[in-house]
Amino acid sequence: QVQLVESGGGLVQPGGSLRLSCAASGFTLDTYAIGWFRQAPGKERGGVACIRSSDGNTRYPDSVKGRFTISRDNAKNTVYLQMNSLKPEDTAVYYCATDPGLVGSCLLRWKYTYWGQGTQVTVSS
Repeated sequence: QVQLVESGGGLVQPGGSLRLSCAASGFTLDTYAIGWFRQAPGKERGGVACIRSSDGNTRYPDSVKGRFTISRDNAKNTVYLQMNSLKPEDTAVYYCATDPGLVGSCLLRWKYTYWGQGTQVTVSS
């Protein structure tokens, strides 16, 4: 009964910030790898951040590196995505995902079994 619920999306001006939350239930979050992905109209879903359970290392693609930060609060069983210096091209539906046995690179969509419902982020003037 793994469940993930995203929240925190909305409308923000370019250069602004948002923090997305992913509330997990049915498992202990700090034992699973967690990834954040996004999908814009006409584009494939791609990874923007992930954190590995094995060593706690985080990974980001070049498109968001230095602007986005993934973190987890084990006591709250929640993962966050802090997004700063937002650009219009960041507009997308953002999803969190997890997999109990993920090893290696954690930015690949096909490695994840469980997904949340998504939350819309719109960056516009």
